[in-house]
Amino acid sequence: MGRPKRNLLATAAETSSPPAVLDQGHFIALVKKAEGNNLYSVELRSGKEPLLVELPSRFRSQIWIKRGGYVVVDRSAFDDRENKLGGEIVNVVRDEKQWRKQAYWPPEFVKKPTYLDDSEGDESTTGKMPPAEESDPGE
Repeated sequence: MGRPKRNLLATAAETSSPPAVLDQGHFIALVKKAEGNNLYSVELRSGKEPLLVELPSRFRSQIWIKRGGYVVVDRSAFDDRENKLGGEIVNVVRDEKQWRKQAYWPPEFVKKPTYLDDSEGDESTTGKMPPAEESDPGE
């Protein structure tokens, strides 16, 4: 039997808006790769090496995380354990536009344009007729 719908709605409401301030030990991270078994490889603002984090059970099968998305990671969750995990996902950034307005958003995570800017003077031929071929009157 599935989880009650109220759990799903509570999880969705919790992640819908950004908090006013981040707690101590919480960092915003960029999801680089899904490693499997609810483990994700993320990159912190320093960007040195990827960090392996775990998705808690309250998010599993309810909130989907895509590569290139952002999550809030608690680095202090696994300090007392000796394992390869570097933290736990505590929140998923769903409305990135609202999150970017917050003071704690790292300036290293700049928004990349969706489309490449074609302003070098190269004219696009999309939607244009092909050039008219001139025919020789002698043939």
